[in-house]
Amino acid sequence: ERPALSETVEADVAIVGGGFTGVCSALSLAERGHSVVLLEANRIGWGASGRNGGQVLGGWSGESELAKQAGPKAEEFLWKTRYLGNEIVEARIQKYDIKCDYVHGAATVAFNAKQMKGLEEEYADSVEHGFGDYMELVDGPQLRRHAATDAYIGGLIDRRGAHCHPLNLLLGEAVAAEKNGVRIYEGTPVTKIDHGPSPAVHTENGRVNAKQVILAGNAYHTLEKKTLHGLMLPAKTYVIATAPLGDELADELLPDNLAICDSNWVLDYFRLTGDKRLLFGGRCTYSNRDIDDIEGELAPRMRRIFPQLENTKVDFAWGGVIGIPLNRVPLIGKASENVFYAQGYAGHGVNCGHIVGEMFADAIRGKESGVDLFDKVSHFRIPAADTIGGPMLALGMTWYRMRDALGV
Repeated sequence: ERPALSETVEADVAIVGGGFTGVCSALSLAERGHSVVLLEANRIGWGASGRNGGQVLGGWSGESELAKQAGPKAEEFLWKTRYLGNEIVEARIQKYDIKCDYVHGAATVAFNAKQMKGLEEEYADSVEHGFGDYMELVDGPQLRRHAATDAYIGGLIDRRGAHCHPLNLLLGEAVAAEKNGVRIYEGTPVTKIDHGPSPAVHTENGRVNAKQVILAGNAYHTLEKKTLHGLMLPAKTYVIATAPLGDELADELLPDNLAICDSNWVLDYFRLTGDKRLLFGGRCTYSNRDIDDIEGELAPRMRRIFPQLENTKVDFAWGGVIGIPLNRVPLIGKASENVFYAQGYAGHGVNCGHIVGEMFADAIRGKESGVDLFDKVSHFRIPAADTIGGPMLALGMTWYRMRDALGV
């Protein structure tokens, strides 16, 4: 555990939020010689960064919308950064000797012909942009050699994608940040931010005087309501992990240890952990209601994919909140000239949180970073989001669930 802030301190950059965006920004800035203070309301990795499914997939959410609004420059940026997050993660694992069960290999799978057509188009785009060596388009029988299930008609295998133990990755990066001089305070909620030439970040018992501020709170973020309120709504998602399967059953289910997600709007995803459990996630809810019986909801879905697990015990079940902007384009930009924010990765946080950390480090040093591309995107703001936002999102996602079921 790290201490809470109880005094006034000085820093070049104050960061609010101890998930991937906050910790990666802190480490990137510290490696460049900046003094950094990071404030986390709970513990490092307490939110989505520590609870997610651990898939490190290339690309961003909302890519088509970003390209539509920002044009060719955005398309160039998206392809240039497609696997940048993976590259940063892999370099840090090696540099700082982080133990997080990092494994190459991922796949997106299709239930129906429409989804398969989308994967074929993605494969063609990847080949056109020079990533064909990583990709393999497979039909149902071919896919069964990689995942022992009859649930899908095909898939797209991405050997540049990866999966890992996300909390251990984040904790390793937090230690690396501290070794580079970052001061991390836990149990320290931020109460307000004073904007201006020298912004100040206030907590209950302390204050950080800084030159720049980064807000990295994602779905639990409550600051800067004038700029950010109503642009993103929380969705609750859940994960189960089985008892250890043993080498034989694990190798039968996923012979080359791919991380797999399906192509539904409301998707499921699964992978093996380092100790050979099957981790299975999904079942997003958009009504702000918790699922009381997580295992009861997810285990039948898992066993429809893998009937081989009919008698396998579930050891762990948990949930949390992810941030989803309505157009799925991450919210990245400036609340004022020297106060940056990033949130709403819509499930791509492991990869994109690392990219954004580099983007912010470059932007603070006056380099072109890509922040301006996202800052120009128009987002729909939900009026009275606190009262009608949840029901509106639930209604919209019910529509997408119906489309998933009908294959349209």
